[in-house]
Amino acid sequence: MSGFQFERPDSQTNGRCFLVQPKLKKNIVRRTAEACLDEADGLATAIQLQVVGADIITVNKIDPGKYIGSGQAERIGIKLDNLNRPLLVIMNCALSPVQQRNLERIWNTKVIDRTGLILEIFGARAKTREGRTQVELASLSYQRSRLVRSWTHLERQRGGLGFLGGPGESQLEIDRRLIDERMGRLKRDLDKICKTRRIHRKARKREPYEIISLVGYTNAGKSTLFNRLTRSSVVARDQLFATLDPTHRALKLPSGRQAVISDTVGFISDLPTELVAAFRATLEEVSEADILIHVRDVSHADTEAQCEDVMAVLSGLVRPDAQPPIEVLNKIDLLDDCQKVALQRNNSSLIKKIPVSAMSGEGLSNLISAIEGELDQTHACHHIKVSLADGAALAWLYRTGQVLERSDDDTYAHIAVTLNSIEYQRFNGLFPSFVNTK
Repeated sequence: MSGFQFERPDSQTNGRCFLVQPKLKKNIVRRTAEACLDEADGLATAIQLQVVGADIITVNKIDPGKYIGSGQAERIGIKLDNLNRPLLVIMNCALSPVQQRNLERIWNTKVIDRTGLILEIFGARAKTREGRTQVELASLSYQRSRLVRSWTHLERQRGGLGFLGGPGESQLEIDRRLIDERMGRLKRDLDKICKTRRIHRKARKREPYEIISLVGYTNAGKSTLFNRLTRSSVVARDQLFATLDPTHRALKLPSGRQAVISDTVGFISDLPTELVAAFRATLEEVSEADILIHVRDVSHADTEAQCEDVMAVLSGLVRPDAQPPIEVLNKIDLLDDCQKVALQRNNSSLIKKIPVSAMSGEGLSNLISAIEGELDQTHACHHIKVSLADGAALAWLYRTGQVLERSDDDTYAHIAVTLNSIEYQRFNGLFPSFVNTK
C-alpha cells in the first residue's frame, strides 16, 4: 500500500480522517484491497483531507447493523483513540443509514461511506450553475434516506399550521417533505438544462462537424489530452475529478476537416447511482457523440479493471448502433522501456488501441490518423438528386443528415449531405426513388 502519511497522535490538524477498507472474503473482485484503499486516499486528498491512518478489515459476512463485526469496530475505535480521534472516518464501501448511524455511535465521530465522499468532492468542485444543480440533486437524494440520523432524538410529534405541515407531523416528515419539494424544483431546473443542451446539440448538428467525446476513468489524463489536441488550457491536474463540467472546443484535423471535441467528467468504480441520475444532462453528451475516445491510464496498476468500469457505464449510455470507442493508452511516458515493448507487443494485432503520452505528445499523430479514419468510416458525403415533389425525402435529409450544399433545377434538388452508413441505408430503404449522382 502506498501514499499514506501516518500522523503522530498528538497532532491537532483540521480535516484529519481515517480510512477503513472492507475486504469481503467471499467476493470475487477485480482489484486488491490495497488498490481500493489507495484510490480512497486519492479521493480524500482531492478535498484536502489529511489521511492520518488506514486499515483493511476482512469481512466474512456483512453485519446488517454495523457492516463490520463488533470486535473489528472495537479495534478501530482503539486506533482512533491513539490517533487523537480524527474528525472523520471514511468507510470505502456503501453503508446503509443504520450502519452509518451505529458506527458513529460506537466511534463517537462522523462516518461517511464511499458515496458520501464522492458527493463531497463533486460538491466542492462544481462551479457552474448546471454542475451545482446536479450535485445538489444527487446529494439530496442521498441524504433523504439518512434523515433519521439527524432526528432520532425527536420522537415526539409536533403540531403546525397548515402551510408548514399538518397537525401531528413529525420533524422528520417535515424535513423529508422540504427535501422532496427542493428536489422537485431541481429536477425542473435540470429538465430545462436538458432542453437547452438538446437545442445546442441540434444546432451543432446543423453544422458539418462531427462530435468527438473524451471519456475514461477519473485522472486518466483526458483534460491533458484535450489541451494537447485543441491547444487549449482547461484545468488539468493530477487529481481525481478535476473536471466536472463538459468543455467543447474546435478540433482542426490535418485533412482540413473540422470536428468538435468535448472533455467530460471522469468515471469511477461503484459510481453512485444518485450521480448517474443527476448528471444525465452531462452524460447525454456522450450518448450523442459521433466518436468516443476512451482514455486509459496505462501506467496504472489497475488499468484493466478501470477499463471494465468505464465500459460498464458506457454500455448504459451509448446507442446500440454506435461505433466502438477508440482506445487511447495514455501516460506511456511513465512506463519504462520494458513495459513499452510489452505494450507494443500486446497491441500489435489490435485495432484502434493507440499508445500516447498526452504530456509529451508522443503518439498523437497516430491518434489523429485514427480519428480521421474513424470519421471517414462513420460519415461520408453523398451527392443525392431528389425530386422537388418528394417533400418527405427532403425533410428527412435535413432532419437526419448534415446538408452541406444544395442547388435546384426545375425538377430536382441536388444535395450534398453527410450521412453515416446506417443512415444512408435507412434513407435508401425509405426513399428508393432518389439518385446518387456520385
